[in-house]
Amino acid sequence: MSTAVQVQGLNASTPTAPVPGRPQAGRKRMRNAIVLVCAIGLGIAAATWGAVSMYRTVAPSASVAVPTTRVKRSDLTLTVVARGSLRGGNSEMLTAPLTGGGEMHLTYLRKTGELVKKGDVVAEFDPTDQEYKLKEAQADLAENKLKVEQAEAQSAADTEEARYALQKAESDLRVAQFDVRKNPILPAITAKQNDLALQATKDREAQLRRDLDNRGATNTAAIAVQKAAVAKADIELATAQKNINSLTVRAAHDGYAAVRSNQSGNFMFEGMTLPDYQVGDTVRAGMAIAEIPDLSNWEIAANFGELDRGHLSPGQVVAIEVMAAPDKKFTGRVADLGGTSGPPWNRHFESKIHLDNPSPELRPGMSVRIVVKTDTLPKALWLPAQAVFESGNRTYVYVPNGAGFVARDVKLLRRSESQVVVGDLAEGQVVALSDPQQESKKKEVGARGPALPK
Repeated sequence: MSTAVQVQGLNASTPTAPVPGRPQAGRKRMRNAIVLVCAIGLGIAAATWGAVSMYRTVAPSASVAVPTTRVKRSDLTLTVVARGSLRGGNSEMLTAPLTGGGEMHLTYLRKTGELVKKGDVVAEFDPTDQEYKLKEAQADLAENKLKVEQAEAQSAADTEEARYALQKAESDLRVAQFDVRKNPILPAITAKQNDLALQATKDREAQLRRDLDNRGATNTAAIAVQKAAVAKADIELATAQKNINSLTVRAAHDGYAAVRSNQSGNFMFEGMTLPDYQVGDTVRAGMAIAEIPDLSNWEIAANFGELDRGHLSPGQVVAIEVMAAPDKKFTGRVADLGGTSGPPWNRHFESKIHLDNPSPELRPGMSVRIVVKTDTLPKALWLPAQAVFESGNRTYVYVPNGAGFVARDVKLLRRSESQVVVGDLAEGQVVALSDPQQESKKKEVGARGPALPK
């Protein structure tokens, strides 16, 4: 018992000497094994990632859900659908008055859709310039009338003076004639003087008579000049008053105001919508500012896609649905096909359609839906328009091929905005409704998530 205690005590107090070399070698082998396992794990992960990436590259559509449809064969009625709005037809165009070609400022303007009666004021322009011209014309007229009165008074005075001088010359002539009668009893030299005095008096009387006629003609011409100035001032006064009256634009018939876009001095960028005219805007003479459509003659302004232009023609019958009156069916006829406009990715044209059967509850600006049946093709092979793709001169669809899709060229026979008649495809053929490659890219972007800001 005591021996065991001693041994235990000895072990507890005295450390045992280690065996040289053995523990260090074990730890080294363990580290090498851990490094080897990690390297093998990294290699397996890299190989797995490479295989997944290669699989995604070779067959991207295998894991992407691409919507599909089938080629159908049936009697196909091609339709063109568009939306538009009601407005009155036979519009009366209201323009800025021609008042010398200068710029004018709007001081009053009706709002679009506001009902007006015949003779109601639709727009007014600032009359300050024309009122100034009116006052100038009034002043010129008064001044020229005064000049006419002065010319007439001067003419009367000159005529009276010339007549007095003529009468005096006639009296002197008679006296000279009496003196000449006394020549036989007078000395020769005195008689000669009387003859000379008589001749001088005759010449003076004749000259004064001619002067009287000439002065009358001169005074008449001067008065005519002043009267012409009065007539000119009178015309200027009437023109200024007419211009002032024209600055107030009135409706010629019942209807509603439709304010036009402000194109005075603006630069039109592609796809840009110009604002309507409003009070305070500057307007050039002759510019259209508004129109008054005739409510007894309805028409529809509808925008059609550029691809549908070839399917429409003037006089074509259309079906019309007014959103505010869903229970009533309306019909109309294509009246006019406007010019194509809009950006390259959204080309369209505005068409005017006359309404055949108007109704009392119709109002300007109501939204409508237009359906035009353009043609009926018996037993046609057709697809939705979004299933057909174009690149340059090539038209193709995507058909299944193994785990993915491949492009296949097709012949395009007819096309509308929503349907396409094709050849070179069999009835029931499955085709993609979207580009599989684009769908794959969308999925990859979604898997990676949004890019973090740098």
